[in-house]
Amino acid sequence: MRKFLTAGLVWLLGSLALAQAQSAQYQAGVDYVELPSAAPTQEPDKVEVAELFWYGCGHCFNLEPIIREWKETLPEHAYFRPVPAFFGGTWDTHGQLFYTLESMGKLDETHAAIFQAIHNQGERLADVNAMVRLLKQYGVDEAEFRETWNSPGVKLKMNQAKRLARAYRATGVPTLIVNGKYRIEASMAGSFENMLKIADYLVEQERP
Repeated sequence: MRKFLTAGLVWLLGSLALAQAQSAQYQAGVDYVELPSAAPTQEPDKVEVAELFWYGCGHCFNLEPIIREWKETLPEHAYFRPVPAFFGGTWDTHGQLFYTLESMGKLDETHAAIFQAIHNQGERLADVNAMVRLLKQYGVDEAEFRETWNSPGVKLKMNQAKRLARAYRATGVPTLIVNGKYRIEASMAGSFENMLKIADYLVEQERP
C-alpha cells in the first residue's frame, strides 16, 4: 500500500512540475508584450490571431507562406485575421489595396500574388493603374476595382485598421496580436517559427 502511495505522490509531483514548466514556457515582457488594454476583435467568442503586415515588407513576404500553412492548424476556437498597417505613404496605398480586394471577395486569389509581384517582379504597386494591370491576370474587373477603391466601406475598414494599430501599440511589422491582448514581435521571439509557437501557447491560454 505504501508503495502505491509513494508512486502516486511521485506521479502527482511530476505532473505539477510539468504544468509549472509549461506555464512558464513563455513569459510576458520576455517573449511577448501584454497590452495595457485589450484591442477589439472580430469574433468575441473565439480567440483571434491578427497579423499586422505590409505588402512592401520583406519580412512579411518571407513569413506569408509560413503563416498560410500555420493558420490551417489553428484549433476550432481560434481564427486568423490579417490587418494591413497604415503608417503613411505606400503603406496606406497597399492597405487600401488589401481592403478593396477583400470587399470584392478577390483576396484569396490575389494576396500571395501581390507579395510576389512586389518582391520577385520589382512592382511597386504605388498607384491604381499599376494595380489594375497586375490584377487583370486574376480576373479582377477594372471598373469594379476602381469603384470599390473609393467606396465608403473601404474607407471605413481603413480607419478601423488605423485605430487597431494604435491599440496594438505596434511600431513595425510583421507583428502578431493574440486576442487583442498580447503582442508578439520577431525581435523578441527570435524567429518566425518561435513567433508562431508563442501564438499557439497564447491561443491555448485564451481558450474560452
